[in-house]
Parts: sequence; C-alpha cells; structure tokens
Amino acid sequence: MNQNEIDEAIQAYYSGEFDENARLTTRSAQGRLEFERTQEVIRRATPPPARVLDVGGATGVHAAALVATGYDVVLVDPVPSQVATAALVGTFKAVVGDARALDFPDDSFDAVLIAGPLYHLAGRDDRRRALREARRVCRPGGVVHASAIPRLAVFAAAALEPALLDADLDGWLDLLRVGTPVGSTRFPGGHFHTARELEEEMLASGIRDVTVIGLEGPGGFALESVTEVNEADYAAAIQLARTFAGAGHIRDFSNHLLGSGLA
Repeated sequence: MNQNEIDEAIQAYYSGEFDENARLTTRSAQGRLEFERTQEVIRRATPPPARVLDVGGATGVHAAALVATGYDVVLVDPVPSQVATAALVGTFKAVVGDARALDFPDDSFDAVLIAGPLYHLAGRDDRRRALREARRVCRPGGVVHASAIPRLAVFAAAALEPALLDADLDGWLDLLRVGTPVGSTRFPGGHFHTARELEEEMLASGIRDVTVIGLEGPGGFALESVTEVNEADYAAAIQLARTFAGAGHIRDFSNHLLGSGLA
C-alpha cells in the first residue's frame, strides 16, 4: 500500500477493528509489560513535574498514567474516535493531529513520546519528518522517545503459522531484508525496523545521544499468549527486560524497540 492507503487503513483499523486500549491493559500480560516499561523509561529520563507530548497516544493509557503522577500531558492522535475516548478521561488535552506536522510551537515540551507513528509510515522521509517534528517541539536537552516494531518480532509471529509463510515467502524475505510489511496481514503497517536502523533514523533527524533498547525483552513473546500470569513469573519477565534491554541483537527479539535521545 502507498501511504494514503495506509492512512485510510489506520482509520478503519483503530476505529472499529482493533481495541488499542485493551492492548495495553487487558488483552495480554505483554501489554502490561509494554506499558510499565515505557512508563519506567519516560519517568527515569524526565522526572515530574514536566510537560510531555504523547504522539500517537490513542485512547490515552500512557497520558492518563503520567498525569496521575504529576506530569502535564498533551495527546495527539490521527484517529478521531480514539481522541474522543481519550478526551473523556478529562485530565489532559487530546487533539487530532499528524505526527509529520505537529501543531505546536518550537521547544514546547520537556519530553516527547512518539509511540505508533513510525511503524505506520512506509517512507523513510516521512519517518524522519515525524522524528524531526518531535525534536522541534521538544526543548533543547529534552528527551524524545520513539517506538518501533522490530522485523524479527513480526516474522516470529508468522513463523508459527507455516501457511502464512508459504503464501508469500518472497514477501516475508523482503520483510527481513528491508522492513517492508507483508500485504496479507491485517495490521496497517508501513515499516518494521532493526534496532540499528531506528538509531540511524533518529540521529539523521537531529536527535542526539540516541540509545535503543528492546522494550519488553526476551520474555515478551511468552506473555503475548496469556492474559494473566502469577506475579513471580511477571517479575521474572520484567527483570529479563531490564537486564537485556540494550544487549546487542537480543534487543531485536523484543515485541517493541524504544529509542531515546536528546532534542
């Protein structure tokens, strides 16, 4: 799909086909791990009180949690129905907008989280435009956090269903080679990264001192298949995520990558 088609598919997918709120809360234990690790990274880099822009913030799960602990948050998302749901929380501003053209002045925020847009943008120029916008609205020395989905995570999910691989083997090889999504999947993906590629795109967008981690770590895939785990098993998974967050190619075996750098 070209970007216009992806943009249309995003509206349909997040308006009615998929519950993004449940993904981070009740759908699986992986969602809890993703949520808690993201919050952990943001809070460590920029303690409250601080002003945070949540780009691609969907229904406001991250925004609400940050506000509850002393942050001033503004949420931006391209899907009107998700923004309407986020606005009902009532503790932060939620607006419809595009990551590639943020309607905020320069240096408006202490930190920016861009979680979602990068894996819905097919072109490198569009991804760099979104990253440059995040850097522009973040004050000098503030922190930009950018989330991406690693290629190996997408391929691993397909590898469990041989029929998917057999239906478009060349397409799956292209995914591994250059990050191009396979057209047979329902998810409106634009691009899937490697950790090194995410770092390079952030640096090329003017973000400094970039570090990329595997957000959920090697235990994230196990938690994807269950809604509940006992606390001992969850504690082991989050410890694995913390221990191996920046460890070489292990970070590419996480459900998500998270790059952080200075504006």
